[in-house]
Amino acid sequence: MPNKHRGEIAASLGGRTRTLVLTLGALAELESAFGAGDLLALAERFGSGRLSARDLVRIIGAGLRGAGDSVSDDEVAAMTTEGGAAGYVRIASELLAATFEGTP
Repeated sequence: MPNKHRGEIAASLGGRTRTLVLTLGALAELESAFGAGDLLALAERFGSGRLSARDLVRIIGAGLRGAGDSVSDDEVAAMTTEGGAAGYVRIASELLAATFEGTP
C-alpha cells in the first residue's frame, strides 16, 4: 500500500499494481532528462499541461525507479495500463500532484 505522506501512489501497469514515487534522485533524473535547471523549472514544465508520450514514459519510469523498481524506460514504454493513453496521463498526473502539491 502506498504511503501518501511520502508522495507514493499506486498504479496498475503491465498487469500488476506497482508503487511509484518521485524521490530526490528521481527528480534529479527528470531534471537531467528535461534539461531543467532546478525543481521550479521542472514543476513549471509539468504545470504547462503539455506532456508527450516520451514525457509520460520518463515520468512513470522515474517514479517506478524511485520506488525501487529497476525497470528501464524501454520496459515502461512496453507496459499496458487500463484506459490506454488516458490511463498513462492519469498516472503521471497523480504522481506529479503527489510530488509537487502534496496529499492530505
